[in-house]
Amino acid sequence: TFDGMESWLPWVATDSKVLTDLCAESASVHIALIEPRRLRDRARDLIAEEDDLARALASTWSRDPDQKYPRLHSEIESFLKNTNAESIISLNPVADSPGAASIESSTWGQATGDTEALANRILRFVTKKFRVIIAADTQSSAQRFFEVLTLEGVTVRSLEQQATAITSPGVSIVVASLHSGCIINAQDLAIITESDLTGRRRTHRHTKPVKRNSLSVFEDLKPGDYVVHHVHGVGKYLGMSKQSMGGVERDYMQLQYNNGNLYVPTDHIDAIRQYIGGETPTLNRMGGSDFAKSKARVRSAVREIAQELVVLYQRRVTAAGHAFASDTAWQHEMEAAFQFVETPDQRIAIIDTKADMEREVPMDRLVCGDVGFGKTEVAVRAAFKCIQDGKQVAVLVPTTLLATQHGTTFTTRFTGYPIRVEVLSRFLTAKQAKQVLQGLESGQIDCVIGTHRLLQEGVKFKDLGLLVVDEEQRFGVQHKEQMKQLKTNVDVLTLTATPIPRTLEMSLVGIRDLSLLNTPPADRQPILTFVGEEDDRVATEAIRRELLRDGQVFWVHNRVRSIEDRARELRELVPEARIIVAHGQMDEAKLERAVQDFWEGKYDVLVCTTIIESGIDMPTVNTLVVERADLLGLGQLHQLRGRVGRSGQRAYAYLFHPRDRALSEHAYERLRTIGEATELGSGFKIAMRDLEIRGAGNLLGEAQSGHIAAVGYDLYCQLVTEAVAEMKGEVPKIPVELKIDVPITAFLPNDYVAKEELRLDAYRRLVAVRTHADVQDIKAEWQDRFGELPEPAKSLLMVGSLRAECHRIGLREIIVSDNRAKLSPITLKASESMRLVRLSPSATYREQSNDLSIAIPRGQEPATYLVGFMQELVEEVALV
Repeated sequence: TFDGMESWLPWVATDSKVLTDLCAESASVHIALIEPRRLRDRARDLIAEEDDLARALASTWSRDPDQKYPRLHSEIESFLKNTNAESIISLNPVADSPGAASIESSTWGQATGDTEALANRILRFVTKKFRVIIAADTQSSAQRFFEVLTLEGVTVRSLEQQATAITSPGVSIVVASLHSGCIINAQDLAIITESDLTGRRRTHRHTKPVKRNSLSVFEDLKPGDYVVHHVHGVGKYLGMSKQSMGGVERDYMQLQYNNGNLYVPTDHIDAIRQYIGGETPTLNRMGGSDFAKSKARVRSAVREIAQELVVLYQRRVTAAGHAFASDTAWQHEMEAAFQFVETPDQRIAIIDTKADMEREVPMDRLVCGDVGFGKTEVAVRAAFKCIQDGKQVAVLVPTTLLATQHGTTFTTRFTGYPIRVEVLSRFLTAKQAKQVLQGLESGQIDCVIGTHRLLQEGVKFKDLGLLVVDEEQRFGVQHKEQMKQLKTNVDVLTLTATPIPRTLEMSLVGIRDLSLLNTPPADRQPILTFVGEEDDRVATEAIRRELLRDGQVFWVHNRVRSIEDRARELRELVPEARIIVAHGQMDEAKLERAVQDFWEGKYDVLVCTTIIESGIDMPTVNTLVVERADLLGLGQLHQLRGRVGRSGQRAYAYLFHPRDRALSEHAYERLRTIGEATELGSGFKIAMRDLEIRGAGNLLGEAQSGHIAAVGYDLYCQLVTEAVAEMKGEVPKIPVELKIDVPITAFLPNDYVAKEELRLDAYRRLVAVRTHADVQDIKAEWQDRFGELPEPAKSLLMVGSLRAECHRIGLREIIVSDNRAKLSPITLKASESMRLVRLSPSATYREQSNDLSIAIPRGQEPATYLVGFMQELVEEVALV
């Protein structure tokens, strides 16, 4: 499979059908057209897109543009004419023709949250012989409404009766996602939606991720990949395997070791991490003895690293910084004017950043998020807070184009406030630059945005309070040294999409604070990415398709010497396209004019170098072509790709490598990674993959590369963190393993979740649960994505609830054997122990080992009762 493959369906399908053709011959088909005018317009748009694509293909591949091509869509009229529907009804919010029937209806009204009042209102409709239909968004919501209304005395038909009973008076609950309901008195009908009852409107939202180790990217794990087990060490993942042991069937992860295979139950999946080390590792022996020696060697070696990190940390925490005041009324007003809704990640990053600023210790926070995920707004709010305290802000960016764009953004956001924002870059004349420098020294300028020009001698601030560094990885070693002079006792906020290794490690081991922006804006779509050999026909087809939807194209040719020749070739290939060239060696005024003209839509294609990597925000550009992508770094490719797809339209990226040259192994891996990591928010994952391709090395020097290869980057970071904690006089936080051994068939059947990577991700999420609410969220998601839960999946969720209960009261072990359950650790006073025995006479408490043993009643079936009983047992312990 590949993205966009549905476009080729008409070419490979042997028979074409419309939706109604799939209904049984005996079925009674009725069609409702909701706002038919909009439906017809949308159908015409889809057909027009197919025509445009056909013309683009015809021109590129020398085909007849008038030839009839297979189609994926048909006109609404054609569809209705050939359908076998008994009736066709058009529904409009307003009458669109003189003969249209008008139905009087009213809305349910605002939700009150009072279940008793809700029940009374529904009962009044029942008394009037109304059909009351409650539309719940999910099966679990339907069950909840059924239980709540039944408790309030409302007779609700059981969920199994709905299909046949919905035509008669009474209350029915159905699973149907409707935006809002209505009351039609003439038909004795009341339709009530979940949002009518709860007040929560359904909006486009992304699934809230379960908080987990940032390095644990199990959604990428494939058979053949290397992993690290915390006891047995480095092994090779061979895939999922179902095993039946003692009459209990479960899923296991099969790992290959030097001396055999290990089967790890999926409820121990948190003991495994994906291996990141930059080279093919040596498999350890199962049993853990040689891996324990490797860990001991690495633990000893990282002490030197830890010592350097502790010195950096102590230097930071002992520095005298400025504690900024709490938010002002102006701060609240400025933030409320933000034209978008903050994503949950963005909101947390803003709160954490402002909290850091209000401490006396200088802030050092890294905000990592993909292009367009809202990093700039975090910086804008931090800058405003700084200026409110009478201090200055410096925003350091790698390119003049990004400086200009940030200048526009900050000026626009600060409009209406007495704040002066200036840009310092090579686009300024000598006189203008001098005026900016004077304004900084006198304090007249509150915020300056500039390139490395800000780091040169002669730049003096009256009272610098905040340094924002955008795209840190673009600055060289010399620039970093110059930054250190600015950073003294100043709050520092670093923004990046793909952090460099040293920055990443310092964040992961706690020396720098880290905020991850993983949630994309609501209208962003993943960018369709094509990696392959250079092909002018494919590229020109891509340009023509973009022109046909009135869009623009970035064409990256990263060699200034031949860029004009390439632009000339493109003009010959696509004569209808207006093409302009831009690169960093052009005269400043000419470069600015070229980019401005392209931004204003005077040109269709910008042939450029990688100067667009940072700072070009053009929503109309939705196609990117990169030549010699094999010569670019992984972070660069990710940044370039992020320049398209910012308007909500589908975007395309074509990454080409030469036909006549062999790719190096590293170049191949980079291109494969960028082609696979197409999901939104993949920048952090790409940074981790970059470590794997290049080799992590010693992030403070090369001496540690062998140690990272021995234990993997994840465990290496953990060992550094533990060593840092010890040197700071703290107790290292070592993850506590929770062991649950309950004989119950609990797994996700292959016919329920077909893809192995989805099952693996589901198991990982279930192991990460901490509360019953987490389990319910996962249950609702499974029902929504995969359908009604089979018995083994229900049992799996019950084990998840048991896990949540253990976390709630601090249990680390539950083992069931020979009809007895052992729970530990538990500490009970004598009176509590006696009370427990009264509750369960079979209970045996051992004070020496802090464990509790209880007999499980024999003959209890089905096996799921065992987990339910265990949950009640844990509840009893929790109440003691």
